[in-house]
Amino acid sequence: MKQRLCRGALAVSLMAGARAQPPAPTYIPQTKFSSGQDVQPVFEGWLRNADGTFTMVFGYFNRNWQEELAIPAGPDNKLDPGDLDRGQPTYFLPRRQQFIFRIKVPADWGQKELIWTITAHGKAEKAYAQLLPVEEISERMIMTRGGLNPGEDDPNQPPSITIAPLGAASVAAPLILTALVTDDGLPKPRPAPKPRPGAQSNTVVNRPRGLNVSWLEYKGPAKVTFDPPGIIMVADGQAITTTHFAEPGTYVLRATANDGALSTITDVTVTVH
Repeated sequence: MKQRLCRGALAVSLMAGARAQPPAPTYIPQTKFSSGQDVQPVFEGWLRNADGTFTMVFGYFNRNWQEELAIPAGPDNKLDPGDLDRGQPTYFLPRRQQFIFRIKVPADWGQKELIWTITAHGKAEKAYAQLLPVEEISERMIMTRGGLNPGEDDPNQPPSITIAPLGAASVAAPLILTALVTDDGLPKPRPAPKPRPGAQSNTVVNRPRGLNVSWLEYKGPAKVTFDPPGIIMVADGQAITTTHFAEPGTYVLRATANDGALSTITDVTVTVH
């Protein structure tokens, strides 16, 4: 009798313990890695050129949330067929970077593949570019950064951007970059929404509106720091930033001018002593 009571008490105890366990999660949260992950090259599409040739457009996805990778052109960063160095980026910023570089192929390219291979942290990833009809894109699509394309008859024209002559660059002293920007004034900047009392909103109130410039590192042996970082509003036709270089070498920095709908890029090469 005593043995039965003990068994019964044990069963009740186990049942109570089971009830006390938290419910199993209904989803597995996405794992975010700060570093240690690879870089996936991306084929964005191809352009049809007026001379009958074609242009392959690529981007990349750095799976790290923080780590920035310097991968020089060579066995770990190559295009095939052709030379290993075809002008591809060698410095990879975190997460997704769209429409980052282009390669022109001849008119008789046909259905051959152009393969971009990036090896990072021991893992090789590839992007396969081919002239498939479904992959054809337009310059207007690139200017909108993959956003809504208003059509070729849109009166808005992309901004123009040039970089003022550079001074001497060194690790010891920062370099000032001045972007000179002009635009047609379209689209008109939308006024910031007025907050409603008591209403909850996910809108970023301080989001920049109007003509602006942003910078990124396209090539380089080490990290470049931009001050201020992120988006710089254009004032009196220019946007100024200060750059700091951690190591000597040759860098390619890219400026993007955006009018709120369309964007234009320009590159500048800097030799740091």
